[in-house]
Amino acid sequence: MRRSSSLFTRLTGAVAGIVLTAAAVTAVAAPAQAASLTQVTGFGSNPGNLAMYAYRPDNLPAGAPAVVLLHGCTQNASGYFANSGWQKYADQWKFAVIVPQQSSANQSLSCFNWFVEGDITRGQGEALSIRQMVEHARNTYGSDPGRIFVSGLSAGGAMSAVMLATYPDVFAGGSVIAGLPYRCSPPASTSTCQYSGVDKTPAAWGDLVRNAYPGYTGRRPRVSIWHGTSDTTVVPANATELRDQWTNVRGVGQTPTSTGSLPAGTSVEVYGNNDVRVQRVSGMGHGTPVDPGSAANQCGTAAAYMLDTICSTYHDAVFFGLNSGGTTPTASPTPSPTTAPTCVTASNYAHVSAGRAYASGGYAYANGSNQRMGLYNTFNTSTLKQTGPNYWVIGC
Repeated sequence: MRRSSSLFTRLTGAVAGIVLTAAAVTAVAAPAQAASLTQVTGFGSNPGNLAMYAYRPDNLPAGAPAVVLLHGCTQNASGYFANSGWQKYADQWKFAVIVPQQSSANQSLSCFNWFVEGDITRGQGEALSIRQMVEHARNTYGSDPGRIFVSGLSAGGAMSAVMLATYPDVFAGGSVIAGLPYRCSPPASTSTCQYSGVDKTPAAWGDLVRNAYPGYTGRRPRVSIWHGTSDTTVVPANATELRDQWTNVRGVGQTPTSTGSLPAGTSVEVYGNNDVRVQRVSGMGHGTPVDPGSAANQCGTAAAYMLDTICSTYHDAVFFGLNSGGTTPTASPTPSPTTAPTCVTASNYAHVSAGRAYASGGYAYANGSNQRMGLYNTFNTSTLKQTGPNYWVIGC
């Protein structure tokens, strides 16, 4: 056991709210082919004491991309891989999938330790173990070092942000699903990060990433962010703070260059030249968006914390350019208003009641922009301006 049981006891209460799925995970049937998710041993010194699983599609060519897939608390590698839909696109577009697995020996709920200093620092702990898995894939499978990506849910999403921050020289891009910004905790508590969110300036968030690898001047990864607007386990404010962090790191502003929509009431904000994308799924709670079905843009299996809305895996795979060099799907553009923008001043309670905002964790957030307006009650008043369909910003 790598950490003392007393540490686990102290952490259990802080991370209990980030539990991502039931212990029993519904699995999909394996395809009629030889390829399967297989445990890999001897991939490195493994200071984080993680298990490595890998999926290599039949006839995987040398120089193919690879995706690192990070499960959430109480999940395991096989369950998350089976339900998330990544196998479908790995088979179709020929890329390897690396699935690290946490254990209760490291953390009582099998959460990746996105809040532990020794695991979120370059060259240490779990971050280094995941880095060693990537190196093993490069050496053993011939994975293209310029096309390595990472995606994760909740605690795994927070760990995805850790990998993007600590190893920008390894990852070309990543996806953070219902996750949190790099170094929200520490120094803040996990409960503060999850249930209230931590508000920092884009520059302050960006400095945390830049300090993860001091002196690095190379390219920084592109980032896709997914969050349900009704998530009460990791509040939607975290998606906005993630946006601020990674747009600053990529050197682009926090005003979208375009907005649009995808299925299942999903709004899309594109920043810079597709440097950062934020997808907010209307009414969705805490989990990975999936959309079971046989269409090209459908994938996954609905289960606990695998929510039947939209196939986020498809959109991330295309965002990463895994579809044989295809282009990123373009979100439907938001029509420009032809009249003066609508401005409404009312109590935060009234804004929520009228559908201009939503409540989460005791606070009100503007629909679309997800800007925090203050406490959700009749005593706090805000002015909101409508800049697109169901898209409101503070001020007028």
